[in-house]
Amino acid sequence: MAANTAANTAHDGSNAELNIGLVLPDVLGTYGDDGNALVLRQRARMRGISAQIHPIKLGESVPHQLDAYTLGGGEDSAQILAVEHLLADGGLHAAAHAGAPIFAICAGFQLVGERFRASGKEVDGLGLVDARTVTLDKRAIGEVASQPTQAGVTHSLTAPLTGFENHMGASLLGPDASPLGAVTTGIGNCNADAARRGAAEGNLDDADVDAQTRAEGAVQGSVIATYMHGPALARNPQLADLILALAMGISPEELSPLEIPAIEQLRTERLR
Repeated sequence: MAANTAANTAHDGSNAELNIGLVLPDVLGTYGDDGNALVLRQRARMRGISAQIHPIKLGESVPHQLDAYTLGGGEDSAQILAVEHLLADGGLHAAAHAGAPIFAICAGFQLVGERFRASGKEVDGLGLVDARTVTLDKRAIGEVASQPTQAGVTHSLTAPLTGFENHMGASLLGPDASPLGAVTTGIGNCNADAARRGAAEGNLDDADVDAQTRAEGAVQGSVIATYMHGPALARNPQLADLILALAMGISPEELSPLEIPAIEQLRTERLR
């Protein structure tokens, strides 16, 4: 686990402090995904854990010693600015290599991959996830739901995942990355046409096409990525608590339960 400030504190939250990095909200804040950091902070505070959000803006160094990091969505030009800064800075790489959880949404998902397309050109990503993003022929927009694959650090997830997707990217996963969820509603990472193009270009075996079309998000090491807006952690409290637990170096079962009926009502409505 990362050398973080929360891992060595009491599991009941006493004297604990959680430091959450909100990465480039000035360029990756288009779709309200800043709310994921707010959800982490609030769910920590409701358990008596002192939690702070540290906004890291364009041009500022990314501290590598924080407990968790969130990245949101943005337009093509903002995405290019973000990846150029993060590649030059190196702080997010250091955090990932130390094992800190990194939660990346939509454009954030694409830029933690190997390559993505933006503004009509192919751009090198951060290389934290074995994925490359090409372009869909039609925008994926609407509700998306999936069943957790329980891959890697998400092995404890059991509740269906729900969010709102809005993307033109088709993210194809390589062998080192696993899907976060198996799609039950919506498009997810890519449609069949994009997956077949990947196969035709020699990047996928034909047998992999079906698996790619059923994939939502990605898990690799301590990185969890998804196309779910919502914000995703407001709509998926079990996933939020998993990230909190990873940040604190404990199991999710060690977090005291929170009963928030409004969240369950919202989930029931959305999953219906």
